[in-house]
Amino acid sequence: MNDRPNDLLRIRPEIKKTKQFDSMSTEERFQNETLRPILKLQNPLLIAVFQRYIEMRKGVFYSLSDTKKLDYIEAALIKDQKFNNTIKGMVVGHFTISEYNAYTVNASALNKRIMTMVVKRIKDQVQLFVKPETQIAISA
Repeated sequence: MNDRPNDLLRIRPEIKKTKQFDSMSTEERFQNETLRPILKLQNPLLIAVFQRYIEMRKGVFYSLSDTKKLDYIEAALIKDQKFNNTIKGMVVGHFTISEYNAYTVNASALNKRIMTMVVKRIKDQVQLFVKPETQIAISA
């Protein structure tokens, strides 16, 4: 039996810091109840996908200063439309049908929230993006 909605909800991590208020907008509520848990669940994949993005672009990222790395992350996720759509697809693919229906009501605003959260998440983990040969040397 296909129990996709419950399966999706069951695998999402619980985020305890999130507070709910009656005065919250529907977008903010959707962000806290749906987007944050999905992004937390998808974090290892987001890191791997961004690592691959860096590698596909000849690893220029590795030679940048810390400030320029943060700018690179933002530009890649916001300005590279194909990559942007890939990331959004990784999130939207984890919606239940009812969440997807809610998303389509205000997709533009929610897409901005998704990308803002992903940019922050990747920037906060910038130290994970090291040259592959550096990773091998560290683990050896």
